[in-house]
Amino acid sequence: MAVTDVEVFAHLSDADVENLAAELDAIRRDIEDSRGERDARYIRRTIAAQRILEVTGRVLLAAGTRRSARWAGTATLGVAKIIENMEIGHNVMHGQWDWMNDPEIHSSGWEWDMAGSSKHWRFTHNFAHHKYTNILGMDDDVGYGLLRVTRDVPWKRFNLFNVFYNIMLAVGFEWGVALQHLEIGRIFMGRSDRAATLVRLREFAGKAGRQVFKDYVAFPALTALSPGATFASTVKANVIANVIRNIWSNAIIFCGHFPDGADKFTKTDMVGESRGHWYLRQLLGSANIDAGPAMRFFSGSLSHQIEHHLYPDLPSNRYPEIAQRVRQVCEKYDLPYTSGPFLVQYGKTWRTIAKLSLPDRFLRDSADDAPETRSEKMFAALEPGYSGTDPATGRRRGLKTAIATVRGWRRAKRVPLAA
Repeated sequence: MAVTDVEVFAHLSDADVENLAAELDAIRRDIEDSRGERDARYIRRTIAAQRILEVTGRVLLAAGTRRSARWAGTATLGVAKIIENMEIGHNVMHGQWDWMNDPEIHSSGWEWDMAGSSKHWRFTHNFAHHKYTNILGMDDDVGYGLLRVTRDVPWKRFNLFNVFYNIMLAVGFEWGVALQHLEIGRIFMGRSDRAATLVRLREFAGKAGRQVFKDYVAFPALTALSPGATFASTVKANVIANVIRNIWSNAIIFCGHFPDGADKFTKTDMVGESRGHWYLRQLLGSANIDAGPAMRFFSGSLSHQIEHHLYPDLPSNRYPEIAQRVRQVCEKYDLPYTSGPFLVQYGKTWRTIAKLSLPDRFLRDSADDAPETRSEKMFAALEPGYSGTDPATGRRRGLKTAIATVRGWRRAKRVPLAA
């Protein structure tokens, strides 16, 4: 099932974990010491470009008399919303630019172009998700309370509709994010604090109401003054632009958390967790997308999900150089660095969601050694003292080699059966 002892699972000693933490801390210090005008210029230009895109999209919607102009305006607005949500809002609210001491680009004051309150998101995401990453029962992002994405969650008939639920979640992702902090399940079970719940409900209703008014009343009424647009055409364009943003955000986030190799953990991993253990959990619980500059930008730099989880408050434009050093650390300790093309990673998440809609008795792989779920029990057949130095090659044998060895055995057993 899920990992119960991350140190044992990673095939590292106490000294290794301390040294790993020291090396990853050194990367942080180097980036913090080198932040400067280049980084400030990057975020300011990104914000300016996003605003120009949004204005362009709205002008095309208002002034364009042809259907092609309206579709161009809708697409432009959708791209502007993606950039605002991913590369700006998400990263600004992580505090990546707080060091600039610019009140306009500070995590405490930024409110993004979504139905959800940034205040609520900073708790559910910045705190709960990044502190308790992939810990079952602590991190609500493991399935969002809706999807079965690991065998550690017992199958229920409700899970038969896993694929349908994910389609709905992708289309309305901003509303899923907005509702997350309300803890609706706890409300229905009578386990929520009434006073705190009422405060959260008021905050949610206020932000969601303003967002709905802006997207579906104010802007449509404004563009309706133009002879080239109608109220209804702008409402339709805004709905489509929001859905474009929602589906893309959902896809990128899922690629970082649910493809093969993104491990899940139990609460026992938190007992006595050191900084090194926390780093290990981030490394093993996240996955990257192989991306060029354009894909990296439009993903909000979350194509570097591993680096983001290690250093959520460092400037996103520095992730490519951080990634080179993180890869070197993983090679040194023989740790897997999970990454793959976007369509491959996204396809794996959908495969997992579809597969886990079925009861476990229909699944072939072991609950301790499946593409989406594994634990230290998968190494039970390895001889004692396997980790360390390979006597034949002189290379370190750690988690990456151990996984390859165990799965190599399994493939070898299946070949005769297939023949």
